[in-house]
Amino acid sequence: MRSHWQKQVIVLLCLGRVSANMQQLILPALLASFWTLCTGAGDWCYQSQFSCDHQCNAPDKWNHAHSDCEGKYQSPINIVTRKTSKDERLTPFQFDNYQQTFRGTIKNNGHSVQVGVPHLSTVSDGGLPTSYKAVQFHLHWGDNGGPGSEHTIDGEQYPMELHIVHMKHHYTDLITALSDPEGVAVLGFFYERSNSANRKYDPIINALQSIKATNGNTSLIPMSLAQLIPAEQNLTTYYRYKGSLTTPGCTEAVIWTLFENPIPLSMAQLRVFSELKFHDEKQMVGTFRPVQPLNGRQVFRSGGAVILASSVLLMAAIATALGLSQPN
Repeated sequence: MRSHWQKQVIVLLCLGRVSANMQQLILPALLASFWTLCTGAGDWCYQSQFSCDHQCNAPDKWNHAHSDCEGKYQSPINIVTRKTSKDERLTPFQFDNYQQTFRGTIKNNGHSVQVGVPHLSTVSDGGLPTSYKAVQFHLHWGDNGGPGSEHTIDGEQYPMELHIVHMKHHYTDLITALSDPEGVAVLGFFYERSNSANRKYDPIINALQSIKATNGNTSLIPMSLAQLIPAEQNLTTYYRYKGSLTTPGCTEAVIWTLFENPIPLSMAQLRVFSELKFHDEKQMVGTFRPVQPLNGRQVFRSGGAVILASSVLLMAAIATALGLSQPN
């Protein structure tokens, strides 16, 4: 909405009643005020939400509302596998009570879907300084099954990414944990498109129909964290780095773990997430922050990660060689 003085200035400019010298003074201020109105001091948003009709701070302007978002150690990042360093301390994780079922509430919070988790499931070892208890999980996705993960591996963006957020076991709330540089540990999982539906995700997928509008929430049927992620024996290959929350306030207090083995979902299951709505009724798509600069940080890998990558390359080389040796 233009102010009264802006409307008056525009009329005078159009009628030619402002001198050339005055125009040189007025126009820059007028344009700047329009830019402020358009990009304004409103709530933060994803790039897919931004328009002049919706005054919000897109990712490149998050620092306008939250100064920590221009910190040096931000997330997500692109992981260049050949530049990762093997760390022998990145041993297999100990998952406790991940199999325990709970009846959570799933909510459309206007930016994603989030499920609160009773503080019973914990994770330890895996190079973590102490044990961490699960607090909540949420997801980031693209547009109808298109690229949508926050982190990328060698530039590849997966369709979706799951974040299981944990805090150090002795904290009672996430805000306090975020004041500790290592207070939060997030386990990140990628998704891949599958030819068949993943029935373990039925509680989540079915519930999405009831929470399409912002602030919609509904109870989930009993489920466990373990059913959402790969089997524990398939969680030994992962990457580790120090970073931040991927939404404002972008607090740099997160130990990130990104697992190599993706979770399968069918295209139909992936598309259901795009039926949700932002608070302005726009389709909730592209709910990811672009990758951030490393700024000298080192990304580490567990022992299995490079072995798996090497075996894949070896098999590909063998297959190529066999193909070349076949007669035409």
